[in-house]
Amino acid sequence: MAHSRFIKDAGLTARMTLTMFLLGGLFVALVVGVIYAVGWGYAPIVAVIAIGIAFWQWWSSDKVAMRAMRAREVTPEEAPELHGMIDRLCALADMPKPRVGVSDMAMANAFATGRSPERAVVCVTTGILQTLDAEELEAVLAHELSHVAHRDVLVMTMAASAGIAAGLLMRGAQFGMMGRSRNNNALPAVLVAVLVSLVVYAVSFLLLRLLSRYRELCADRAGAYLTMKPGALASALQKISGSGAAAIPTKDLRSVDAASALCIVPAIKGASLASLMATHPPLEKRLEQLARIQAELGRPTA
Repeated sequence: MAHSRFIKDAGLTARMTLTMFLLGGLFVALVVGVIYAVGWGYAPIVAVIAIGIAFWQWWSSDKVAMRAMRAREVTPEEAPELHGMIDRLCALADMPKPRVGVSDMAMANAFATGRSPERAVVCVTTGILQTLDAEELEAVLAHELSHVAHRDVLVMTMAASAGIAAGLLMRGAQFGMMGRSRNNNALPAVLVAVLVSLVVYAVSFLLLRLLSRYRELCADRAGAYLTMKPGALASALQKISGSGAAAIPTKDLRSVDAASALCIVPAIKGASLASLMATHPPLEKRLEQLARIQAELGRPTA
């Protein structure tokens, strides 16, 4: 984790380390599967492409999320109050100030992304600026800044990229099938490639959701302790979750879908997803944790 005054969480660190280790193993299996499908003569090309994909995901993670949310970076002159809040929170947390973005969406939400604290961006929607009061918005920003300080955004980005790589493997398998159609070994190679792609996608899918749920609870906890106002974050979560998803334009929901796991509240319409599918913990669980922190902070010291 990056140095800051946000509370440390050994559980988050352990989960991120395990996730990256498993993703590394999946990535190797993915590359081997592609090579097996297209032929070992293409091994150098596949290796270069695989490294290029991983580098591109790491390098452009902030741009991809910002584009998905139709967000743009704003200057202190364009959003003085928003910059002022982040300036104060960064000084309180003793961390570098990230870039600041605004997404022109009616949906009330916020997210953080970026490959490092120095390249991070904290983004809010115009909907959340209109929905929350100053204390609630500050609590949400503290939550997002804790993601930056803990570096869990990068791990989430790499976890999500495994699904993209699995899709590319399927295309590689199809290429291998066409290129080796006259060879009796073509079908087994393609089947192996398809099987590897399915396993990679399934494991990365589960890792992404398990890590995402824990990191949201960790960010709630860290943000609440930094601002010492867990009640403000609880109020913000309730407002965001009940801000009328049914009234949000469908095009906004489609746009945010790719970055939903990064948002403070999932961008979904209608009933909640099943616990296995959800990228966020249930609202009730988050509110219970914040209530315990509120009780702890209100308890007189001996």
